[in-house]
Amino acid sequence: MPKKRSKSKRQEALWGYFFVAPFLLGFVVFMLGPMLFSFVGSFTDYNLTSKMNFIGFKNFTRMFTQDTLFWKSLYNTAYFVLFNVPLTTLFSVILATLLNQKIRGISFFRTTFYLPAILSGVAVYVLWMQLLSPSAGLINTFLSWFNIKGPAWLFDPEWTKPALILMKIWSSGGAMLLYLATLQNISPTLYESAEIDGAGVWAKFKNITIPLITPIIFYDVITSTIGSFQIFQEAYVMTKNGTGGPANSLLFYNLHMWNKAFVAFDMGYAMAMSMILFLIVLVLTFINLKLAPRWVHYTGGGS
Repeated sequence: MPKKRSKSKRQEALWGYFFVAPFLLGFVVFMLGPMLFSFVGSFTDYNLTSKMNFIGFKNFTRMFTQDTLFWKSLYNTAYFVLFNVPLTTLFSVILATLLNQKIRGISFFRTTFYLPAILSGVAVYVLWMQLLSPSAGLINTFLSWFNIKGPAWLFDPEWTKPALILMKIWSSGGAMLLYLATLQNISPTLYESAEIDGAGVWAKFKNITIPLITPIIFYDVITSTIGSFQIFQEAYVMTKNGTGGPANSLLFYNLHMWNKAFVAFDMGYAMAMSMILFLIVLVLTFINLKLAPRWVHYTGGGS
């Protein structure tokens, strides 16, 4: 009997490996392989057509001591992450709370606010370029109705990044849907008990709603942080020839890395930049994971 059980377990394990083989193969070929190639290439002088020449840490030395645009791109990206992540998270939570009300026609509003999340690509960026036009844009036209002079948005270095953050807030319907699903799973008896104890709207939101959606907030912060560090398309499309806008105010890290790789064909340097970005995201994710037990609460009692 033990031999038969052992054979059965081996067969079960083999079938398990068989079914996960496509994922493992895809992971090795399309993720692990390129990562290892980038790691090795970051220590070389490589331009796609020449042989890789090992140069040690020269790419990293040049990055930190000679490339002024490296620091500019890192600042632009950090600025975007610092404001985009909390603002889009806050907007998504507030919007989900408002759309969780049981009123007539609420499905229409839920659909309306979710629609921007499924729109993507160049068409959306072109649309926002029209909306943000200083002279004829709908946003500045609306502000003019209240005698407010709108900024130059994409033509003013001080307003380029806020303009992109505004666009990101507009398309935060995907996160809103996650919060809405979580809110609808909260037991109404918790709010009823709080009302009996005399809790108001703010007290219920602070002491019941927020703690119970912290796992989703944690997930949203992690994914939004990673996604914000990877911002590229918006700046590439909304600036002339991907140059980074006025005074390099939209020269984000990925855009600078793209220009180094596919404009200057300095591929070794670009791969070194990708390794630095990987380390930054890895460290921030690790910090978030370490801080999570202090503020993330789970319904099972753990934290």
